[in-house]
Amino acid sequence: MSSITQNKRYLPHEITTKVNSVKLYRQTKDIGFVCRRYHISKASLMRWNKQYDGSRESLAPKSHRPHTQHPNAHTEQELTWIRNLHRRNPNISVCEMYGKLRQEKAYSRHPGSLYRIFVRLGYRTKVESTKKKSKHNGHYDTPTELGIKWQMDVKYVPTACYVGTDGDKFYQYTMIDEASRERFIYAYKEQSSYSTIDFTKRAIIYFGYAPEMIQTDNGSEFTHIAKTNRIHPFDVLCNQLNIHHKTIRPKTPWHNGKVERSHRNDQERFYNHLRFYSFEDLQLQMKRYLRRSNRIPMCVLGWKSPVEKRREIEFARVSC
Repeated sequence: MSSITQNKRYLPHEITTKVNSVKLYRQTKDIGFVCRRYHISKASLMRWNKQYDGSRESLAPKSHRPHTQHPNAHTEQELTWIRNLHRRNPNISVCEMYGKLRQEKAYSRHPGSLYRIFVRLGYRTKVESTKKKSKHNGHYDTPTELGIKWQMDVKYVPTACYVGTDGDKFYQYTMIDEASRERFIYAYKEQSSYSTIDFTKRAIIYFGYAPEMIQTDNGSEFTHIAKTNRIHPFDVLCNQLNIHHKTIRPKTPWHNGKVERSHRNDQERFYNHLRFYSFEDLQLQMKRYLRRSNRIPMCVLGWKSPVEKRREIEFARVSC
């Protein structure tokens, strides 16, 4: 009962309560008695008494919308930019639009302001806060220099995206630098140690440097599942390149959280809208998406894109 009473306390007063309290006050002129009887504050009673002109409509709730626009509100030109960009890219995310507006239009608003405009214009519904206490409270040391640590994983390309009829399966290999969050992705027809070795060599060429460590899960494409004295082909490559291969604890994908989170972004930004008819078409579209994804600002990087973050780290290293 106490919770119900507490919730009712914050509900708007009914018009009947307002009218009766004002009439009683005008008869008795006893503010304390009226406030105790109707469970209202003195400020509310005085405000209603000033508004009341004998009609119930005078005490009806009125709009709280301001009569004039806030001086810091989005201008009509900025709203036009947002509408036009969303019309040309209906599936664009708030972060990606923020990056485009900042780069092309010198947009200087906070990303939170752009999110509220998105909700107001009906481009997306407001996400209700459903935060749960995380069970992963351990501290993770993220490198601040390039090439210290990479994370690698494999994502299965959804069959719904493939419009061909031959029944082929495709896989996306992903490599991410932990310091800059810059990624390299490439498509393969098989998930094997051969694909892992080929992809690692391509990633080194793409980034322009080899890392000190590569972190993976315990998949058979990265390491031997059963105990054996044989050396996995991927470990052979890592030994040749002086790279430390680190495997995470089994059944703990959050230890490879950066690359796992990037795969969820790929699903939302790319695969939910992808249609390809051949392996070559998939590689072409994935190449275009890779360039696009590395230029989307990220909150964890201070709203810089991975490309901008890499330039910042390189500049700081050269200046030192």
